[in-house]
Amino acid sequence: MQMESDILDELDVRLLCALEVNARASFSRLGAVLGVSDQTVARRYRRLCAEAGLRVVAVRDAERLGHDQWTLRLRCVPDAALTIADALAKRPDTNWIGLAAGGTEIVCGTRPRSAGDRDDLLLGKLPRTPRVLEIRAHQMLHRFYGGPSGWLGKFGLLAPDEIAALRPDPAPEPGEARIDPADEPLLAVLERDGRAGYPELMRATGRSESAVKRRLAALLGSGAVYIDVEYHSETLGFPTAAALWITTTPAALTAVGEALAGHDQIAHAAATAGPSNITATAVVRSTAELYAYLSGPLGRLAGVQHVEASPFLRRVKQLTYPIPVR
Repeated sequence: MQMESDILDELDVRLLCALEVNARASFSRLGAVLGVSDQTVARRYRRLCAEAGLRVVAVRDAERLGHDQWTLRLRCVPDAALTIADALAKRPDTNWIGLAAGGTEIVCGTRPRSAGDRDDLLLGKLPRTPRVLEIRAHQMLHRFYGGPSGWLGKFGLLAPDEIAALRPDPAPEPGEARIDPADEPLLAVLERDGRAGYPELMRATGRSESAVKRRLAALLGSGAVYIDVEYHSETLGFPTAAALWITTTPAALTAVGEALAGHDQIAHAAATAGPSNITATAVVRSTAELYAYLSGPLGRLAGVQHVEASPFLRRVKQLTYPIPVR
């Protein structure tokens, strides 16, 4: 697939790709790799924030931390779906909320940090919500693609030497993937702005600059946390997205998941427990392209028994913040 955008040019998209490689790289480092000045990078960055919904935020990697992750399908009465979705968007443990099935279904990701939080949502609040007609819960077992792996990397807009020049220096001894209570003030800032400078991080934590650098490098190096790049895919020329619910034979599960990870159309794919055994998100230019993908690359995979596609009518939340109505 190729990028075709009426809003962004090649430099804009290459900057997004560079941020996916190292979202905390300085403007001067980004400019040196992209062949432009740091002032140009700063100006383009601000434009992307204003016009493409760009946000750089820290995300706790639930898979690396051993935390539960769920994808929920909530069937609602038509006039209640948006209200319920907005309420879910305000919860800190939800992400990737969208309205599907003509506005009668909510697709919602949730990352509860404890069994109590999980039960509060799945056994408490949602079953007591009178206009929720059905709840289907898919627990994530294994991630094939997504999370720290940025979708734009599939388009090959950065050369291997450019990617190498952008990669952050690895932490000498990152240790195990864990988040300590003392890390919470640091993460509270980075979950609002993943590019927050060291002076702000020092003020929030009361630590020295060297201590903040070491701890942040350890969190990133261990995989406990990654810095994610959020943007509106429609500004890149990809306005159509759909949740895919895929059932495979047990023996084909891994092969199908790994094949999906290599498809340009797939932004996320995971093995799940629940009514289907793979959930995925496809991002395409049109419904015609979605049909071509379902009947072609996906349909030809050996071991696929059933596929259900739920095109998104509206995205309500991406990772850490509600998307404003445009």
